[in-house]
Amino acid sequence: MTDAPQTPLRPGMSPGRAGVIAAGLVFFDSLLGQMATAPNLVPWYEGLQKPWFNPPNAVFGPVWTFLYCLMAVAFWRILMLPRQPGKQLAVGLFLGQLLFTVLWSFAFFAAQSPLYGLMVVIPQWILVVATGLVFWRFDRLAGWLFVPLALWVGFAGVLNFVLWRMN
Repeated sequence: MTDAPQTPLRPGMSPGRAGVIAAGLVFFDSLLGQMATAPNLVPWYEGLQKPWFNPPNAVFGPVWTFLYCLMAVAFWRILMLPRQPGKQLAVGLFLGQLLFTVLWSFAFFAAQSPLYGLMVVIPQWILVVATGLVFWRFDRLAGWLFVPLALWVGFAGVLNFVLWRMN
């Protein structure tokens, strides 16, 4: 039995180009999310009944800034890898979780609906976990960088559920 000829891997993106794309997409996503969120913090969100474990509003901005930075670094690392089977899936999952991240802001805050937010946060969390697992297969650090996001989105899902039930 002979081995099939191996095709050489084509190189990934240059670090600079990958950085611009990763940072640009993540920044654009966070900007859209902020546009949906900021106008609805007062009075709508402040007027909701909240559970004892709801973090103060001042926590959300720094946490999301940190998580978006982790996402950008993880995606940057994946973009620089050579083209190989499964890389398109990794990129697609990343873009999907990024889309659901911003959709949650529109569903929860812009639509002022904890129910709609809950309907978005569940597939968002699944996409975040799937992205982290697929990233881990290609680059261990990129996969680990998704752990804080998976934990936070899981927490956000629980909080979203409780907010829906309380209001």
